[in-house]
Amino acid sequence: MQASSGDALEVVRPGLLTTVQDLGRIGYQRYGVPNSGAIDRAALRAANLLLDNEEGCAGLEATAEGPMLRALVDLVVAIVGADMQPLVDGQPVECGTAIGIRSGQILELQRARRGLRAYLAVAGGIDVPVILGSRSTCLPAAFGGFLGRTLQEGDRLQTGLVERSPAVLIGRRLPSGWLEPMGDILTVRVILGPQEDHFTPEGIRTFLSESYCITPQMDRVGARLQGPAIAHRSGADIISDSTPLGAIQVASDGQPMILLADRQTTGGYAKIAVVVQEDIGRLGQAAPGQVVRFCRVSLPEAYAALRAYQERFDALRRTWQSLPDKRASYRLRLGAGSYRVDVEGGRGTYRVHLEGVERTSEHADAQ
Repeated sequence: MQASSGDALEVVRPGLLTTVQDLGRIGYQRYGVPNSGAIDRAALRAANLLLDNEEGCAGLEATAEGPMLRALVDLVVAIVGADMQPLVDGQPVECGTAIGIRSGQILELQRARRGLRAYLAVAGGIDVPVILGSRSTCLPAAFGGFLGRTLQEGDRLQTGLVERSPAVLIGRRLPSGWLEPMGDILTVRVILGPQEDHFTPEGIRTFLSESYCITPQMDRVGARLQGPAIAHRSGADIISDSTPLGAIQVASDGQPMILLADRQTTGGYAKIAVVVQEDIGRLGQAAPGQVVRFCRVSLPEAYAALRAYQERFDALRRTWQSLPDKRASYRLRLGAGSYRVDVEGGRGTYRVHLEGVERTSEHADAQ
């Protein structure tokens, strides 16, 4: 079977749980629609920036063990997040780097040896229909992404258009230390509330001073933790209200559960705290057995953390935007006219820019 002109990747093996995700479906929770989107938003944003994509372009989120994919056209990709020991035709390639893949080559993401979720971005982004402002897969409601489900063997994915040849990006890499290692104990910053008054003072002290372990009961909806019981004042139930991303519910057994991207939009258990945005991504990389401790921060401290989080991406974007453009410039004279001609090339494909008119010459000879 011949690939259609838009097909870019074929799923040879789907991995444990691989979905199409972007930065989420914002503004529809009031109608009962979950946000969905990447759980580790920082990893997806960084992968897209590596490829000069918009930060919110859709990519693939792979959990625990990644997919095997066949390139149907020449591609440039980036993998950020969990280290799934990626291979191209059996040869190791680096995470956090823009990687060139030729048509017919096999990209394989193996079992994660560090972290839990890896994000695969492709130059141009994964092109699936936009539903309610997002390309993200909502697994509980089976819509969005690729047919509303996880990827399966034989699926074919398309990519969006790119403004210039992405081959010039090959070899670009994240700065050293940009992604911090998890560590044996994950400290998660939280803002108390919105129902901290439903817990006893001793219950709040327990929550903030004891260690908890992430259980195997975890998915894109949330992560259940196990540890010392957190005491309620008079039961766990409240009148159902909205559930923000990162809300920590405590059920009647006194055990906390952290709500993630595919969470229900309302809930009837008291919420003792909410995780700050940056630390939600770090939680998204925590595998069962990870030890977690909670650290209380004030609202001004949470705002400062959010500003610092955004500034990291601004600095990353500026670093790459400041690099010289890999194009050769020439001055062309035709009769009385003088024109500037920019030539951008890579892998035998050259783009010629002349007074805003772009013409592409395949397999041109560079002199």
